[in-house]
Amino acid sequence: EQPPVRHVAVITDTFRQLNKSMHGDDPAAYRIPESQELTAQYLLLYELSLPQGLDVNNQIDRSRTSTRVSISAETLYSADLLELNARAEAWLAANAPRVDDINSTGPATLFAYIGQRNIQAMLLGTLVVLVAISAILLVTLRSLRVGLISIVPNLIPAVLGFGVWGLTVQQVSLSLSVVVAMTVGIVVDDTVHFLSKYLRARREYGHDPEDAIHYAFDTAGRALVTTTVVLVAGFLIFAFSPLIPTAQVGILTAMIIGFALIADLTLLPALLTTVDRGSPGRASSPV
Repeated sequence: EQPPVRHVAVITDTFRQLNKSMHGDDPAAYRIPESQELTAQYLLLYELSLPQGLDVNNQIDRSRTSTRVSISAETLYSADLLELNARAEAWLAANAPRVDDINSTGPATLFAYIGQRNIQAMLLGTLVVLVAISAILLVTLRSLRVGLISIVPNLIPAVLGFGVWGLTVQQVSLSLSVVVAMTVGIVVDDTVHFLSKYLRARREYGHDPEDAIHYAFDTAGRALVTTTVVLVAGFLIFAFSPLIPTAQVGILTAMIIGFALIADLTLLPALLTTVDRGSPGRASSPV
């Protein structure tokens, strides 16, 4: 027995009930007939007793070689549904060795598999995006250390956003799988602006890391805050959508963009002052 399962419908239960009825409702006869011919006669009797227009094609195919097991369960998360599906297939494989092929179907199962594959694909896509953006930043900023540092404030906001979402909502829908790849391309803009001002102060004006950070704040800080406020306000409009997936995408995207600003204004300067300690000409030299 499986706790989430509420009901199981299978045509073999019909055979058991017919066999019991044909033996005077003897409880000991509630089993599948041992004779294949008798089972076929029971099936014919059952089909003839059905009201006009009804048949058993929803339970067994026309060739009488395949059957369907219908399971009604409580509402489950996709991961729990896939786990239940795996246990059911394993049980059938172990207890019904004559069954050649076992396939799971149904809207819930299909969407669970779609969500699993989509999340895996989006994680791979996010990794590719991060590698591509990092490579572009390394070339654009012409600094290996600063380019590697730039990866952190672009990745941390997504981790924090999904962490808060997991603590509060505790469920990631299919629509949210696109948020990471989408927001990385947005939040990198603030990082590029801040680092470009920082490197200008280091290379052209010869500032030390602390003074270069102050210069970046003075020249780009207000613009970073302004663009973030505009983007957050724009995505929060989606929160009023009656379509829940759209509202969730808007809320999570706005949250990640907000965390990105905090990371650019706090974490990024701390990393720069810690790692980029050499002289301007040597520490931030082009690669």
